Amino acid sequence: MAIGRKGSRRLVVDGTAYRWRLRRRPTYDQALCGTPCTYAVQDEATPGTTLVVTTSQPHANNWFGAPSSPVLPSDVSAAITSALAQGWHPTRPGSPFHLDQSDGFVRFPP
Repeated sequence: MAIGRKGSRRLVVDGTAYRWRLRRRPTYDQALCGTPCTYAVQDEATPGTTLVVTTSQPHANNWFGAPSSPVLPSDVSAAITSALAQGWHPTRPGSPFHLDQSDGFVRFPP
């Protein structure tokens, strides 16, 4: 399933255009700071396998007001580069490719 244009952002990495999207509202576990923030990335021209990136910070709209920083395009670009190096093929159909960058995530409140 392709990431729609509405609510997604365009990013070009090494000459290839991607679409990425972060949920506006956190999931229940993300709102409780039980799980870290995640976002999805797909090739813009030929959406195939979706890249799902798990960050090391809570969602910005968590219910506890736990400190977090926004997901920046530079973060997404670095995640795309890392996923490609680990074998992600964005134009091939298949199951989502998970990139776990959650090392250091601390549940809040501890």
